Amino acid sequence: MARPLTARDFACPKILLAGTVDYAMYDRFRQQLEAAPATGLVVTELSTLGGDPEVARMIGEDIRFHSEDRPDRRLVFLGKAAIYSAGATLMSFFARENRYLTRGTRVMIHERKMETVLQVCGPLTSCIAPVKALLHELEHSIAIQNEGFENLIRGSDITMDEVLQRAPDNWYLEA
Repeated sequence: MARPLTARDFACPKILLAGTVDYAMYDRFRQQLEAAPATGLVVTELSTLGGDPEVARMIGEDIRFHSEDRPDRRLVFLGKAAIYSAGATLMSFFARENRYLTRGTRVMIHERKMETVLQVCGPLTSCIAPVKALLHELEHSIAIQNEGFENLIRGSDITMDEVLQRAPDNWYLEA
């Protein structure tokens, strides 16, 4: 188990991210990750009201890869002020012992959202494919969402049932 960190360890984060989780944030993350030391402590500080969950997963997979590829490099998450939505997804990719929040930080967990209109018209047999495609998209999105929830709560006292009960209504947790 990694040693607990102190406030001094967070004085100069090597990766600073704030704002919407999007492709621009991903580019900033990659640049800062490449410039970060190859060994030792590398703190990623994040403050976000959310954004694209797939971009959060991209950043998270980079974190996971680099954590496994360079065991002498400790990648640590520091959430500051607000870690909402896609920010919680990103946080879930850090090992539990490498997740920290500043005092008063709020974490917001919610279900993924979808907005779509399905128009069904034409011969009945041709109407099945778009309905099935949308159903498959929903099923796979739920599976990906739940994988993120499981990563987020792994090692904690929070159960998956509790997350699934609270997430539809935007669940806010305070550090």
